[in-house]
Amino acid sequence: MKPNFKLVVILMLFCILVSGQGQKDYTPTKENIEARKWFQDAKFGLFVHWGIYSVLGDGEWVMNNQNIPIDMYEKLPSFFNPIGYNAEEWVKMAKDAGMKYITITSRHHDGFSMFDTQANDYDIVTATPYKKDVLKTLAEACRKENIKLFFYYSLLDWHHDDYFPRGRTGKGIAGRAETGNWDNYIAFMKTQLTELLTNYGEIGGIWFDGHWDQMGWDGKKYGRLKVDWHYDELYKLIHDLQPQALIGNNHHLAPIEGEDFQMFEKDLPGKNTTGWGTDASDIGNLPFEVCETINGSWGFNLQDQKHKSEKELVQYVVKAAGYGSNLLLNVGPMPNGKIQEEHQKSLKAMGEWMRKNGETIYGTRSGPIPPSEKMASTQKGKKVYLHLLDENENVVFLKGYSPKIKSIKRYDDGARVSYERTKYGLLLDVPKDERNTIDTIVEITLQ
Repeated sequence: MKPNFKLVVILMLFCILVSGQGQKDYTPTKENIEARKWFQDAKFGLFVHWGIYSVLGDGEWVMNNQNIPIDMYEKLPSFFNPIGYNAEEWVKMAKDAGMKYITITSRHHDGFSMFDTQANDYDIVTATPYKKDVLKTLAEACRKENIKLFFYYSLLDWHHDDYFPRGRTGKGIAGRAETGNWDNYIAFMKTQLTELLTNYGEIGGIWFDGHWDQMGWDGKKYGRLKVDWHYDELYKLIHDLQPQALIGNNHHLAPIEGEDFQMFEKDLPGKNTTGWGTDASDIGNLPFEVCETINGSWGFNLQDQKHKSEKELVQYVVKAAGYGSNLLLNVGPMPNGKIQEEHQKSLKAMGEWMRKNGETIYGTRSGPIPPSEKMASTQKGKKVYLHLLDENENVVFLKGYSPKIKSIKRYDDGARVSYERTKYGLLLDVPKDERNTIDTIVEITLQ
């Protein structure tokens, strides 16, 4: 039987592209497994998008969106002098908000490093009048307050000559070299990752982004991957240097071997309302994390007034927990190093809610009632916490749920909740005048 030549070629190309796209035969260490459990228990973290792009006040994609030439963009570091930055204030703000970890951009798509790197001179210590390593002081402040620190790291780079072949983004940026050496770029990333994993003490993990830049896209789904990211080498490097460090990759695909958690950008797991997110069929078995903005932007955007309300933010962390997921809530610091007052107020409100109700979120796993616009559930042992998010219904029916029950009460005051078990499910009587406008929590204790 003659081989199908076209099929052989396709299979060979597939093997070439897939080879190196994961840490083969990866077995998490004991430290890594323990870190995963901690991560699943943490439930709430602070995302920080900060870089020289904040000077322009138009988000972290401003270089691409405005097609700013390389030589013009390189003027920005000289204007970046965040004398208002106070790492201890940031960490205290996060801790008071009930957050257990911070993930900060060490290098975003514009290629500028927010740490002291020896890989090039395009960094905050060498190229700005500030001359200080903000990641160093943040790492120290996090250690003092027992807050874990994760580093966001961009795989794509609109500035580096050796990021070649070019990806789908940044095509209108003038001044980019017409050639480059991909192996040199991989070596550059290895150097920087080694620095991040050796110069800042023990970290929580690495948060990769930009994989999708090298994938085909027809407007509805991703196509073929065009490069070898050498994940086998990058992931092994990270796990060898810090075995407990968790690796996540915002590629919007099913987990790749060697990753330790799966993230979902601006979407609850599997919802993909953005159209370019992770499909439900690509959900894996790793710990989950949902990332979202407080307003509509990741990086500082002077004109973005789409600030989410306390109700929206609380219900987002509740729904995320209902999926067994963390919520990584983002702030975009201003170029002076301060956090917007509106964002500080939002985080303060979240902290007040978490102090009262955190028991129903921290350390829980997804509950028996799938999240919806009306409710979500979390569970910890024999305690099921039903979060009622619609304040306008007197009667709550949990279809198909009729377990053996010890008691049902309101979480806030312990008042008894009337209920009836039927062959069709569980019926709860929670009058509207007893509802909380944000989240009415019912505690179900199972036998």
